Formats: sequence, structure tokens, C-alpha cells
Amino acid sequence: MTQSVPSPQSTPRTVVIAEDETLIRMDLAEMLVEEGYDVVGQAGDGQKAIELAEELRPDLVILDVKMPVLDGIAAAEAIAGRRIAPVVMLTAFSQRDLVERAREAGAMSYLVKPFSQGDLVPAIEMAVSRFAEITQLESEVTDLKERLETRKAVDRAKGILQEQLGLTEADAFRWIQKTAMDLRLSMRQVAEGVVTHGVPGTTSS
Repeated sequence: MTQSVPSPQSTPRTVVIAEDETLIRMDLAEMLVEEGYDVVGQAGDGQKAIELAEELRPDLVILDVKMPVLDGIAAAEAIAGRRIAPVVMLTAFSQRDLVERAREAGAMSYLVKPFSQGDLVPAIEMAVSRFAEITQLESEVTDLKERLETRKAVDRAKGILQEQLGLTEADAFRWIQKTAMDLRLSMRQVAEGVVTHGVPGTTSS
């Protein structure tokens, strides 16, 4: 396999991976390195994953759902709850019901096993992008209840922007962010405006 060269303008993203099946973990580490990521830590259980994440402060943590000592969902909850890094979950096809639990625990995206090398980067970049959005929103809003309402409004507005303007999720968030800066409003105010009145300059059907 040919080795990808990391983007020249930035250092490689650092990754901690946790998977109790050694062969899968080794394959995943190899794929990540070939895609230009820097695997800084590996664990075989959820508790060790949390410890590595706290110690190494990686750019990303990839967790298998089913692991000994502490499962991936509990580990995701701890890592995401402390805002250490975005989390990508690995789940078998038969565990689709766990995806919702993983989302609630704070996972930003997931990969269904068996996955290919081509599936990795989109899942990782989605997780990193969503984590950056949440961090940005939380820096703007300190009150916990207000944060939740802001995130709900922004998520609804992103859906409308994606549908009406054909934007990606990340671009929809940037649209809200830029509009808020331009109009000197909060992102929640802009998002609620989109939800209530639609996108300026478009006609909703």
C-alpha cells in the first residue's frame, strides 16, 4: 500500500485507539499511519483508553464498543464529557442499536465493522468538525441549559441550511458562525432566526 503524505500546512492529527482484538487494533493503526495520522497510544480496554486520552491529550480517540474492564460507550462518555477529544466509535453491524447510545455518550461519529481504509478519513473528519463546533458553542455560552438549547437550535438550523442551500454540515455551521459575527448576534439568535423565518433570500416551499 502506498503511504499518504500528511498535509504540509499542519502537523499530523494524533490518535489514541482502543480495541481489545489485537489484530484489528494493529490493522487500524496501520491504516491511520498510511492516511497520515500519528497513532500516539493504543489500549485493549476502555479504562486504559481514558487514562491514555487524559495523559496524551490526542486530537482524536477511536473506541470499540465492546471492550473489557470498561466498554467503549462508558469510555466515550468520560472522554467526551471532559472535552478531551472527539470520539469515533467502532461497532459491528449487529450492534446498530448501540449507535444511538454511543451518540448520547458523546461519540461524534462511528464506523461499522468491517470498514475499509477509505471509510476512516470521512468518519474522523466528521468527528473532529463536530467536536470543534461544540467547543465553539460552549465557549460562547457558559450556562449549561443555555448550551443545550443553543446546540438544539444550531442543529435544527444546520439541517435547514443543508436542505435549502445544499451545504455540507460543516459549511452550514460556518454559515451560522459567520452570520453571527457579521450581524453581531449570538449563534443561537442566528439559528433561531433560520428555524423561524428560513434562510434569507430563499423561499421555502
